[in-house]
Formats: sequence, C-alpha cells, structure tokens
Amino acid sequence: MWRNYLTVGLRSLMRSKAYTAINVFGLAVGMASCILILVFVRHELSYDKWLPNAERTFQVQAERVATEEPPSFLQTSFYPAASLMERDFPQIERTAATWRTRPVVLVDRQPVYVDMLLADPDLFEVLELEFVRGDRRTALRDPDSLVLTETEARRFFGSSDPIGRVLPVGRQGETVNLRVTGVLRDLPENSHLALTMVGRLHPGAFPTEPEALAAWNRMPGYVYARLRPGADAAAINAALPAWEQRVIPRSSTGSGEMSRADRWALRLTNVRDVHLGAFQENAMTRGGDMRTIVTFSIVALLILAVACVNFANLTTARASERTREVALRKVLGARRGQLIAQFIGEAVLLAGMAAIVALAAVELALPAVASLVDAPLELSYFGDGGMLMWVVLLTLIVGAVGGSYPAFYLSGFRPSAILRAGRFGAGTGGGRLRTALVVGQFAVSIGLMICTAIVYAQTLHARSADAGYRRDGLLVVDNLSRAQVQPLAETLVREVARLDGVRAVGRSEISPAEEGRSTTHVELPGRAEPVAVGAYVVDPGFLQAMEIHTVAGRAFSADQALDDATVAEEAEWDSLAGRGINVVVSEAGARQLGFRAPAAALGQTLRIETVPATIVGVVADVQYRSARDEMEPILYIMSRTEHDSMVIRYEGVSPQALLEQVRGVWGRLVPDVPFEGSFAEDLVAELYRSEEGRGQLFALFAGLAIVIGSLGLYALAAFAAERRTKEIGIRKILGARTADIVRLLVWQFLRPVVIANLIAWPVAWWAMTDWLNGFSERIDLNPAWFLAAGIVALAIATGTIIGHAVRVARANPIHALRYE
Repeated sequence: MWRNYLTVGLRSLMRSKAYTAINVFGLAVGMASCILILVFVRHELSYDKWLPNAERTFQVQAERVATEEPPSFLQTSFYPAASLMERDFPQIERTAATWRTRPVVLVDRQPVYVDMLLADPDLFEVLELEFVRGDRRTALRDPDSLVLTETEARRFFGSSDPIGRVLPVGRQGETVNLRVTGVLRDLPENSHLALTMVGRLHPGAFPTEPEALAAWNRMPGYVYARLRPGADAAAINAALPAWEQRVIPRSSTGSGEMSRADRWALRLTNVRDVHLGAFQENAMTRGGDMRTIVTFSIVALLILAVACVNFANLTTARASERTREVALRKVLGARRGQLIAQFIGEAVLLAGMAAIVALAAVELALPAVASLVDAPLELSYFGDGGMLMWVVLLTLIVGAVGGSYPAFYLSGFRPSAILRAGRFGAGTGGGRLRTALVVGQFAVSIGLMICTAIVYAQTLHARSADAGYRRDGLLVVDNLSRAQVQPLAETLVREVARLDGVRAVGRSEISPAEEGRSTTHVELPGRAEPVAVGAYVVDPGFLQAMEIHTVAGRAFSADQALDDATVAEEAEWDSLAGRGINVVVSEAGARQLGFRAPAAALGQTLRIETVPATIVGVVADVQYRSARDEMEPILYIMSRTEHDSMVIRYEGVSPQALLEQVRGVWGRLVPDVPFEGSFAEDLVAELYRSEEGRGQLFALFAGLAIVIGSLGLYALAAFAAERRTKEIGIRKILGARTADIVRLLVWQFLRPVVIANLIAWPVAWWAMTDWLNGFSERIDLNPAWFLAAGIVALAIATGTIIGHAVRVARANPIHALRYE
C-alpha cells in the first residue's frame, strides 16, 4: 500500500513540475531559515552546560539599586564577599574570587598584553575545568603559580613541556617570574569564561596597593560559589540583602570601604544563565540577548508558516486537477482515511525533498550567518548537539501541517457530483480561506519589511547622531595608567602635539566607547541625601581635543590654580579640603544636581567627600557609550595624573600615517609597553557591530518571507488566470479592453495585500515602539516607513501577477470558446 502511495505521489509531483518546484523551493527556504535559527538558538542555550556540576556552580553578580543613579548590572563583585559568604552561608560549599589584570609578556621579543586572572587557590575546585597537565587541587598553591591554556602554552613554549618553566610577566611596573604549574584544555566557544592565563591571587601581587584585597569600594573581578548538593540558591539570594547590611563596612571617606550612599545588591546566578542573563557589564565574553533569540525564533516560525501556507494554498487551488482521481478511488472502495494518508504522505515526501535542499542551503549560508551574529555556529548531524533528529522531526511536522488541510479538503469530494459534472467546480470551496492565507503571508512580509527598515535606520542614527563630540579626526590611545607610562605621560603629550596634523591632545579617565563607570556622591547645601554623578579626571586639553561645546561659564585652564586637583596618590585627596577645587559639569550633571538652567549652576559649591568644589563651567552632554545607555550626568575634575587614555585631534593628515607616527613616539618613549590606538569612529562602530549583524540577518529573513509570498502569489495568479480563461474570452467578445481585463485580475490579488497592510502596520508599530524605547537617542516612528513598506508590497504583488494578467488579456477569445 505504501509503495503504491509513493508511486502515485511521485507521479503527481512529476506531472506538475512548475508546481513542485515552487513548493519545494518555498518549503526549502522556510525550513532552511528554521534550521539556521535552531542552530543559533541551540548554541546560545548551550553555554556552560558542559561544565561539570554546572547546576551547583554560581557567579556572584552585583546590581546597583539606587534609584537616582543609572542602573548597573555587573558580573564582577567585591573581592572580600567570597570568603565572608562561604563563612556565613552553610549552603555554600566553596568560593573563589578573582582579580582581572592585563600584564605585559614578551612574545618573539615584542611586548604584548595578555588577559589574565589572578585567583584564589580554590578556583579550579569551584570551576572544575579539565587539566591536561598538572593537578587542579595544587595548581595555584604557590604565590608564583601560573596556569595556561593549551593554546597559550604553545604560544610561549612551543611543543615542549611547559610544566616548571618560568614566564616573565610585567605587572605594576615590575617583572615577576611565574612558574607554570598546570595546563588547561582550551575552553569551548560556548562559555562565558575567557581564561587563558591564571595566576595566584595573594597580597604580594599588589605591592603598590597592600589594602586592595580588603577594599569594598571596587569590583575588580569575578566571584564564584559552589553550593552543596540540594542547596537552594533562591534562599541565599533572599537572605543576601540583610547579610550585606550586616557585614559590609560603610563610611563617607571612601578609604577602602563602601560609601554610605552606595546601594549594591548581590545575587547568585547559575553559570548556565550568565551568558543570556541581564547582567552583562564587565563580562569576560560578549553576552547574548534572550530577546534576540525569541525574536529570531518567532521570525523563523513565521517564515516557515508562510511556506506551509503556500503549500496549502497551491494544493487546494489545484484541487480541480485531482478531483477525478479522488472520485474514482472512492468508487473503487477507498476510504477517506486512506486518501488522507495518501495526501499527507505526498506532503511529507515534498517536505523531505525540501529538507534536502534546505540542508544544502544551510551548509552554504552558515558561515555568513555566523559572521552576522558573531557566533561560532556549526551544523552537526550526529552525536551531542546533532541536528539530524530535529531535521527529520521538522520535515514530518511541516509535511503534516502543510498537507493536513489539503488532505481533508481533497478527500471530502463527493464522487457522484464530480463524475456527473465531469470535474469539480474550479471556484468551489477554499476561496475565502486562500484569500485569508494570502493576507497572512503578506502581513508577515510587510511587518518584517517595516521592522527591518526601522532597525537599520535606528542603528545608522545611533552611529551618526550627535554624541556631543566630533568623532571623525579623533585618535584614542589607551594604557596611560601603566606604571611605566605615568612618569612620561606629559612628555608623551608634548611629543605627540608636535606631530604634523595634530591640532589638540588631551588625557582623561573616560574616552569614546567606554565600558566602565566611575560614580561618586556629592553633597549639596540644603540637600539631605547626596547626589550620584559620574566623576572623571581630565587634563586641560581634553575638552578641546574632544571638541566638547561649552554651554555656560568656561572650560578648565592650566593658568587657574584652583582648577588643578592633582594629588600624588588617591589617599591624599583630603589634602585639597583646605583650598577647594573648581569643577566642570555636563548639562545632565547640572540637572542631576538640581539646577534648572546651565547658567544657574555657575558659582555653586558642592562637596566631594571632604573637598569643596565650585562649578565654573557647564559643557554639552557626551554619549561616551552605546545609545542604549542613558546619558550619564558627569562631573569633570582636572588633574595632571590618573588618566587612562589620550585623545588626539588631527586634520589634514592620513589617519594611518598619523597612527604610525604616534606609534613611533610611543615606542621611543615607552618601548616596554605595547601600543594600543584606535580611531573613535571604529570604536563607535564596534559598539553597534552585533546589532548591525543581527539587523542584516533580520533583513535577510524579511526578504525570504517576501520571496516565498511572491512565489505563492505567482502560482495562484497562474491558476486563477487559467480557470477564468472562458470568462475573459466572453468579456472580450462583449467589448472589454485589455486594460480592463488586466485591472480586473490585478485587483483580485491586490485586495489581500491592501488588507495585509492594515493588519501589519499596527503590529509593527507596537513591536518597534517597544524596541526603540530601549535607546536613549531614538528615531521617530514616521508614517513614511509604513507607507513605503505597503507601496513596496503592492509593487511586488503587481509585478508578480501582471505578467499573467497581460498574457491572458491579450489571448484570442476564439481559443477559449471554440468548444462552447
């Protein structure tokens, strides 16, 4: 029986090659989209599930909960919290804290930066990573211990055994010899961890900051906790607020203790949830976005639904071609269930053919898609993570869903009516449903077009909108805070300022595409509670080099003694209390401090810890970070030290030529420190790289939905024109012109597209309004986006069917009526 079904199905498909090709292509596109998204979703959901005892391994994260400050969701935490949590919560079996650092190592006699974690000796008991050499229990026992990954071991020591070898590492201006005690197997790509070098964390690692490990006013690294079997992380999280109030020391001086105005909430997050969690600041690796996963999944399912709708539409439209077959089978004793099984079997066969084409398309498209979403996507068929079972299941579902309605529709024909009339009425049944399905297809396509256009426009706006400074012609040089660079920083500025094309040079604690924040609490007369603002150290040339506009008052000047807040060390800050300092605030900073107009802030005095500060200028707001972040209220403090980066304004010189000149100056003055320089435009572009890639992928899916919908409309128009051949012949004999016939046929299929617009517009408006609300700088939802998408859809639909309409309208009516 099944062999007979297969034979009949193949004959039916081969009899209508154009119909089969359209259906196979449409289903293949829908299935390929679904498989691509399934590969992406599985990759995103697989993060850190490979880690042994992952269900009991947690990261301690920190959230800023003060309402007057911008929200912060950090994966880093306070170092002292690790030991105290292990002491006070019996549910916690073991903890380990880390400290992030970027030491300098010589590779082929050239200094390079390496990302390194200094960690407690129990780190590898909490994170049970696989060692290929050494013992995890003793690898970090000694102060000079060093653990490398396989790749790093080959990088520094080649193919020889690295255990026991010494690696000189530059740290805090000193060279420390670390001894390799273990080699880790390279971590999988699907991990939030980015461990390449791990050293022992101990007080001697900070010769210039002996109090660093006891500080509660910084979050230098990651804290991990391993719970005992059966322990409830939710119970620990519920108890953490009271625990914080009890154990965390607070003061108003900031001398290693948390400020009384700071409000941070700690929480345990399972390592499997870190990658897609809300806490993504200070992450080791770029995090994912659950909303993106959900959105792409919905889009893929919509495209697949459009393809299935095409299949059902075309099958029911072709019903008249198989009516006699159905009638004869019923007369010969075929039951309806057998006919349903046959037609669904044909649908599954068609879906199987489409699946083969889809897999070939996925193999070809996967590298490009992986580049767009910035993820190492791979398609494997067998083993852990194999997709073959899912592809087979998808094929069966698509065949069953796409073929169920046609199967029930065709199997319901009455043989007496069919055989008496000679055929089933061409326009009988399914017309309204087909129209509704066409409306749904184009509603999806139009909605995706609108969303794609708005996503692209918003990304372009975020990159090009006025950020408060001029991005072009600006070079940013990092690592001025290195111990070797600090004594030569002013010399470096002078040498760079002499280069051809350099117009201004400035140093600062903040720069374009900045990740970290430096928040301080200032006291104002008449205000009971301190006010939180971002506080950043700059030199006199920074505002000029950035071309930040002065709104009121003046900028910093090297000639004004009170402008200079330079101190030898952070601990000497209180020494400025006697004379006070001058500061400059941003417009948002002035509003945060309670001044309605920038001019009203001039001359006002506030207090930064123990130091009185007078506002002498208000400058324009600057968006240093992504447009998704709120505009930060900023207070600028002038100092000749404590800078992290140098900004260089240039004109009339090639960017690459200037970069090489600055590199040469750097190499001459500080040869032991690697040079890192980037152009501001490139830094800003990197902020939106992932969003641009996802926007391009979104555009691809929108295009595929339009292609599938147009294919279905093309086939339906062909069938409709064929069924109305005699009607059109009679109309022409009665005097209808070609234009009248074309207008009649075109309008028949444009009406569903018009209705689709009315459905798609409000849905797209709602979705895009919610998405745009995540940006501090956003475009307006102009009606032009919606009208343009509607016009494009109408143009595509018109172009798709007008060829059939013109051909039928120009046909000689004698050929249609010669047998009547």
